[in-house]
Amino acid sequence: MAPSPGPAPRSAPPRTQRRVPGDVLVHLRRARDHLDRHFAGALVLDDVARVAGMSKFHFLRSFATTYATTPAAYLAERRIERAQDLLRATNLTVTEVCHAVGYTSLGSFSSRFSAIVGESPSAFQRRYAVTGAPRIPGCHLFMAGLVERRSAIQEKPPGSPAP
Repeated sequence: MAPSPGPAPRSAPPRTQRRVPGDVLVHLRRARDHLDRHFAGALVLDDVARVAGMSKFHFLRSFATTYATTPAAYLAERRIERAQDLLRATNLTVTEVCHAVGYTSLGSFSSRFSAIVGESPSAFQRRYAVTGAPRIPGCHLFMAGLVERRSAIQEKPPGSPAP
């Protein structure tokens, strides 16, 4: 008599994809559009959730369920996409691009850029400088209002000691 193989392994029940109701989707799209339009500003989850008309916790869960990413990760991807455009097409420095897309720390920008793109911002810029189209001078972008110039003094909160 052959030994019994034992109980059959239990497989996990089929996982159904969770979805949000259609009326919530309209509000999520409004919030995502807000993120797209104001990617360079200082965005807070409470404010974006308010645009969607939801509590921040419900908004976070619904956004992650619908778009398979958190609002913070989505915002970082938009900022890095814009940074790629600026690094490819302009003669702005990496620091100027960093501030133009909404980062206040060059280190945070560089590490996030490297994590998403797979190379540092300066290496990305050098690669396109060799093969890319002629660059748009940064002064034209600043004059046209396509990039905001913020100085370190403007970024310091009121009441901070001057250097």
